Amino acid sequence: MTTYAAEAPTRPVAPPLRLGRLEVGLPVVLAPMAGITNAPYRQLCREAAGGRGLFVSEMITSRGLVEGDRETLHLLTPGPDEVPRSVQLYGVDPYYVGEAVRILVDEHGVDHVDLNFGCPVPKITKKGGGAALPWKRGLLREVLRAAVKGAQGAPVTLKTRKGLDDHLLTYLDAGRIAQDEGCAAIALHARTAIQGYSGTADWPAIATLKEAVDIPVLGNGDIWEASDAVRMVEQTGCDGVVVGRGCLGRPWLFADLAAAFDGRPHTSLPRLEDVARMVRRHAELLTAWAGEERGLRELRKFMAWSFKGFAVGSTLRQQLGLVSSLRELDGLLAQLDADQPFPEAELGRPRGRTSPQKRLVLPEGWLDDAGTACVALEAGEELAVSGG
Repeated sequence: MTTYAAEAPTRPVAPPLRLGRLEVGLPVVLAPMAGITNAPYRQLCREAAGGRGLFVSEMITSRGLVEGDRETLHLLTPGPDEVPRSVQLYGVDPYYVGEAVRILVDEHGVDHVDLNFGCPVPKITKKGGGAALPWKRGLLREVLRAAVKGAQGAPVTLKTRKGLDDHLLTYLDAGRIAQDEGCAAIALHARTAIQGYSGTADWPAIATLKEAVDIPVLGNGDIWEASDAVRMVEQTGCDGVVVGRGCLGRPWLFADLAAAFDGRPHTSLPRLEDVARMVRRHAELLTAWAGEERGLRELRKFMAWSFKGFAVGSTLRQQLGLVSSLRELDGLLAQLDADQPFPEAELGRPRGRTSPQKRLVLPEGWLDDAGTACVALEAGEELAVSGG
């Protein structure tokens, strides 16, 4: 392992995170990410964190769950010994959201439900979902009320953004409504919907939200290293952090986060041989979850992130990007020049998407009345939405 100098606190940075009746020993949450935070990747991250923290599933749709959609049920598959179980839910209709939450808690033993009010992509916002929904304060209240009722005491949280753009902010109203309706916490991605994943997260907005509500506030945005998480807590007073793109191809980041929040020094970075072992472990988990062919297809995008910055070679990278069997993967991993230190130039650099939204896509007339409690939905509309 490569050693490097890193400042570390001498005492725990934050107390355990309390979400209603659920206590999370490490105040760190794996952000729900479509196509990323499936059961195998959650397991990798949980193992790195020593089983501590909260690891949220990729988003599922409320109507898909209520109507028994096969792919939705597959996404619900938990990892072995996954406790607590945390699921993110998308929906715009209070009835379907409430019923979906009830099914998650009653029939699937889910311990925590997070509601998606932060996704900025057009296929979500054009239906009034994701980051668009908090603009409709009345609708937000009805959805949260239905979710909390359906949860029957299990903690319900929401993840949102600052607003639609810098002139149409929603996060303070969303925080107050969440508190009024009995939500256990609110997570703020400190960017607007139109900002997408570009620019710099507005950490002072997290501090402003923390001052405005009494429920726990979780901060999200620009946490690339454990030191960023510590700085966010110190600068904003937030009760915990939500880590998304910073862990892409780096599940070991959760070991760094655990050490940092415990006040323990962390002085090592994985070498290429360590990363290769992690990739092989991930391949095993994906194969068990989805079968060898589909599992290896899923692995390909993770390997691009995992080997970023290492001297791998264009031909070998291309072959890894086409891998279709564990045997083939083993042969390719054996070709790596494994005795390489971690490329420190990659530390603190953004990973994954970094682009803004080209335009904000909303339902017709969406901005006319922020207080509207109801929207008209076409039959099957929620079921047709499958990602964020």
